[in-house]
Amino acid sequence: MTDWTEKYRPSTLSAVRGNDKARDALAEWAKTWDDHCEAVVVYGSPGVGKTSAAHALAADMGWETVELNASDQRTADVIERFAGRAAQNATLVGSVGGDDGGRQLVILDEADNIHGNYDRGGASAVTRVVKDADQPIVLIANDYYDMSRGLRNACRDIEFRDVSARSIVPVLRDICRREDVEFEADALDRIAEIDDGDLRSAVNDLQAAAEGDRRLTVDDVVTGDRDRSLGVFPFLDAVLKEETPEAAIGSAYRVDETPDDLTKWVAENVTKVYDGAELARAYDHLANADRWLGRVRASQEYGYWRYATDALAGGVAASRDGSKGGWTRFSRPQFWPSSDSTADEVVRKVAENGGFSMATARREVLPFLAAMTHHCKPRELTVSMAAYYDLDEAAVSFVTGSGETTNKVESIVADARELRESAMEEHSGAFGGERATVDEAAAPDDEASDGDAHGANAAETETGAGDAGREADADADADADADADDGQSGLSDFM
Repeated sequence: MTDWTEKYRPSTLSAVRGNDKARDALAEWAKTWDDHCEAVVVYGSPGVGKTSAAHALAADMGWETVELNASDQRTADVIERFAGRAAQNATLVGSVGGDDGGRQLVILDEADNIHGNYDRGGASAVTRVVKDADQPIVLIANDYYDMSRGLRNACRDIEFRDVSARSIVPVLRDICRREDVEFEADALDRIAEIDDGDLRSAVNDLQAAAEGDRRLTVDDVVTGDRDRSLGVFPFLDAVLKEETPEAAIGSAYRVDETPDDLTKWVAENVTKVYDGAELARAYDHLANADRWLGRVRASQEYGYWRYATDALAGGVAASRDGSKGGWTRFSRPQFWPSSDSTADEVVRKVAENGGFSMATARREVLPFLAAMTHHCKPRELTVSMAAYYDLDEAAVSFVTGSGETTNKVESIVADARELRESAMEEHSGAFGGERATVDEAAAPDDEASDGDAHGANAAETETGAGDAGREADADADADADADADDGQSGLSDFM
């Protein structure tokens, strides 16, 4: 069944309901863009029509759209590669109508969820793109003041307010008539009241209540009233333990998360409940969900979200052999974008010790560390990891998924500190006499290469500046000393 929120998404700006003033301001911004060349922030509560308005505006203006949303990596590199390129260049195929000579509308969704740590410069990158853009940009945000001050100051702002029940009811009535659904007027009023300004949720609730006999009564609305307080953890209980596939899909639509995010939550926690054949079947459905999400990212066709939701919720629930009881400690997906200082610190330490980027540390290294030390097993390897990266209790808990205050984590951190101190004593030559001995051996090469005085070369190597000597020495000994200790500690030194 087609998702009604997608089927009846407004195709023109005049069809956007409930925010006439904001709609007109957005249209005026677009028509006068050549005069001011400013980006605009469209902000307001979820479900009030912000993204729909942006796409409808593009259709009215004959502009093509380029969208970067919350499902994408929003590092500075990605933002400048995609949004920046789009904002600088005219479209390759020309505009779909109008006379703007190939204008593009760049849409950056969830602009208030870009942070400086996990998105690694994403906020500053957006600010640069906004200031240098040669194409119109619309930033979509739920909370205007969660955006950086610099970004806010670089843009105009237009607020979309919650849609009144009086504006929601005509939309619901129109959909009922198009879908040939008989309805009681009080039922539509009830849906509008329940959803309290969220037009998207009202349409979803209408579809859920009308599904089946194509007749909508007040009783249908009351019994089908969604639990607006359903969070991610109750959703995980519903999908992984309790509900039928059909009910699990319904629960997925009651959670204020994208299918992309829900897939990450389920994938992170499914192993805590399923095993064996159940787990294998669940992973097949999660892989299918990921394929549909890939098609969304490639085509910007958000109607595919429906199929991803069916797979991640209904498919995973169908993988169960029966209901499951008991309490499970569900955890947030690893490397979840957030301002969590512990997570940021772990990523930083792994990147610094490994000599690679924060993005590589987060996406490629940490998953291996987490898998190898899950729940602090094996203990020896967990101690070695904590020693190598100098992790405290909170950091060990984050990587391993164990409780921060448990005796197990505390003892691992204590052993790691002892191991680190022992390793530092053993390798103290890397900072003292042994390093001097190594550098002295390179001094003659330095003298021969540049003719400087011995004293000057000695000083140069002592401070680490004798690049030529070291390169020559390394070339000469590359084969013979491939396994030689360079005076630096690695993870193996702690094992």
